Amino acid sequence: MSKHDRIKLLVKDDFTKLEDANIILLGVGGVGSFCLDCLYRSGVKNITIVDFDTFDETNQNRQMWSELHENEVKVEALQTHYPEIEIINVRVDEQWIWDFNFDEYDLVLDAIDDTKAKLALAQKCYKKLISSFGSAKRLDPTQIKVDDIWKSYGDKFGSKIRYELRKRGFKKKYKVIFSSEEAVVKEKGSFMGVTAAFGLTMCAETIKVLRK
Repeated sequence: MSKHDRIKLLVKDDFTKLEDANIILLGVGGVGSFCLDCLYRSGVKNITIVDFDTFDETNQNRQMWSELHENEVKVEALQTHYPEIEIINVRVDEQWIWDFNFDEYDLVLDAIDDTKAKLALAQKCYKKLISSFGSAKRLDPTQIKVDDIWKSYGDKFGSKIRYELRKRGFKKKYKVIFSSEEAVVKEKGSFMGVTAAFGLTMCAETIKVLRK
């Protein structure tokens, strides 16, 4: 058996859609790194990852491969594990979003936590955007939800995004991943059971959209 035979049993002829897809993933931390791993193992190889950060010890409770690459640039380290991917080592901020050309990508996956950049991304890429809200401060992965931006709830970060989008007169829909669980702490504590589940959910939603 080949490494993709098991996923082919599930998606059948749609596997070619996964192989042919061109994806850009913004942010490869606790959410993004698991999304990347899931996509890659599922046969999606045309992936561009964008991040500026380096791995440090505090990442090791929740980020794929972090314990093997302390103090290394994340995108460069991850490319050693996923050799077919493309990498962009840059900080994803509002200006970068407006300047970057997303036209060649079938889907834009947002696993960043910069509010202004997320707002710009929503305005520019809503037609092909899947966005993650806050995965920190929570312990229960069973409360993760997927819906359009205006039906999301239970997340202060998401509430802020909706408020700011309304201020900008933005009324379009796009898909978001969020948790209905109340934050357990005020500090930004994180549990891999939730952060990884956000990333795996993002991967599953990506595959669902690609198969349509």
